[in-house]
Amino acid sequence: MSYETLDYQVEDGILTLTLNRPDRMNAFNGQMRRELIAAFDAADADDAVRVIIMTGAGKAFCAGADLEKGGDTFNRHKRQDQPEGDELRDGGGTVSLRIYECTKPVIGAFNGAAVGVGVTMSLPMDIRMASTKAKFGFVFARRGITMEACSSWFLPRLVGPMQAAEWVYTGRVFSAEEALKGGLVRSLHEPDELLPAARELAREIADNTSAMSAALNRQLLWRMMAADHPMEAHIVDSRAIAFMGESEDAKEGVSSFLEKRAPQFKLRPSQDKPPFYPWWDERKFR
Repeated sequence: MSYETLDYQVEDGILTLTLNRPDRMNAFNGQMRRELIAAFDAADADDAVRVIIMTGAGKAFCAGADLEKGGDTFNRHKRQDQPEGDELRDGGGTVSLRIYECTKPVIGAFNGAAVGVGVTMSLPMDIRMASTKAKFGFVFARRGITMEACSSWFLPRLVGPMQAAEWVYTGRVFSAEEALKGGLVRSLHEPDELLPAARELAREIADNTSAMSAALNRQLLWRMMAADHPMEAHIVDSRAIAFMGESEDAKEGVSSFLEKRAPQFKLRPSQDKPPFYPWWDERKFR
């Protein structure tokens, strides 16, 4: 598939997915929404992709919604790019949910400003790294709108309710240093060192771990975050480790460790998921 708003490049197991509207500071629009969902569909279907890095072209990561419609930007009756099937659905939310459902580890590399949907759609990413030049903003209250892209679920779970409230209530744009202190990002890097650092982390995952282990662990971490009792985790953990413990990947993981060599894992997330997957009830928009 060709993309108008993205650059999709796979190299040695790492997909670098670049938001590519630099003349608009990679502003989010309906075309980008559709292409992001398609890109994550493609990545999940491709077992050659082990890790996804998402970044932005030019000076920004994503400056938020494209405001070309001016004051009518957020008026659903005057938009032609709403999600298919129900005009009430928030477009950013469909992207966040698709990233949440992804079977590959996702690293966000914030090269510049990430504001509005530019930051909220990154919340389901597993690890966020930022340039020292990056800025962030949950600016919705300053635009007369509310949180979106499922951020009312993700943000307080990631940074805690008090920090989430401060950033959302003030709507201010804040520095990379504040994002690090508040737990939004894992690390800060000089601008020319950001992508190399993200690739180094992605390389460590891709070279040393089972793709199936990564896929299951990703869903265990995210799904169990909302479980109402640790017994729910115990039930699913038990099924998952029983399945993987009998697999060729488990044999290879132990053998390669004992033989002091690089592992050669074989299980493919696109085809070899356990019979109990998914263990959760799929939610429908209503």
